[in-house]
Amino acid sequence: MNVKKINTNIKNCHHIGVMKTKTKIALIGFGKMGQEIYNLCKDSENFEVVSISFENKDDTLDVEGIKKADIAIDFTSKDIVLQNIERVAKLGKNLVVGTTGWYSDLKKVKEIVDKYKIGLVYASNFSVGANIFFKMIAFSSRLFSKFSDYDVYGLEIHHNAKTDSPSGTALKIGKEILENFPTKKTIQEDKLDRKINPSELHFASVRGGRNPGFHQVTFDSTSDGVTLSHQAYSRVGFAKGALLAAKFINNKKGIHSFEEIFTI
Repeated sequence: MNVKKINTNIKNCHHIGVMKTKTKIALIGFGKMGQEIYNLCKDSENFEVVSISFENKDDTLDVEGIKKADIAIDFTSKDIVLQNIERVAKLGKNLVVGTTGWYSDLKKVKEIVDKYKIGLVYASNFSVGANIFFKMIAFSSRLFSKFSDYDVYGLEIHHNAKTDSPSGTALKIGKEILENFPTKKTIQEDKLDRKINPSELHFASVRGGRNPGFHQVTFDSTSDGVTLSHQAYSRVGFAKGALLAAKFINNKKGIHSFEEIFTI
């Protein structure tokens, strides 16, 4: 992908002779998610890509390109995401962070965001459907927890190239359950060679095939069971959500969670 060629082929959108300004996006990471976002921006009236960092494995951060952007979107890895956040913050650019695995450093990131007076929005999952699913899980957990006969457990399935287990989405779902199902105190992510404790929430992970993301929660009793699930069909939904997050964080300050968009 030739970034200079991207820049020279930018097309402005005109409505009744008035130029419509597009939001300029800097992609940090050009893996499967970065490419999905790029493809959406190619045909968009609202967004254009002006910079791509780490297009190839040995590339570096495109600082000069990011300076031209309104928003930077990071889908890289937990190993470099904190470094990316600080370097982009120093440039005064707002960020959408789809990379997971760094939430234990949330306090440090907040300090960076406040220091450089930028805006940052993050999420374990940028799918609109998944974020509504989180709300459903929280509500259902509160209801089922009122009846002692019900237990709860979870399952997630992802493609064979995914490098983390459990997924960030599974951890988010687990957090929603723990906060709303009082008898559950901890998440058990590993296999069990013993009887599970009543206070443990077992969330199993499967890796294989091409599944872009499946998450399921079951509330089970001796009388009946209720299963709620979310299935991603492709990465397009995540890419659309990332651009929705870019629109949300544009001109905002401070650190925000994507789920703020879904507050009822």
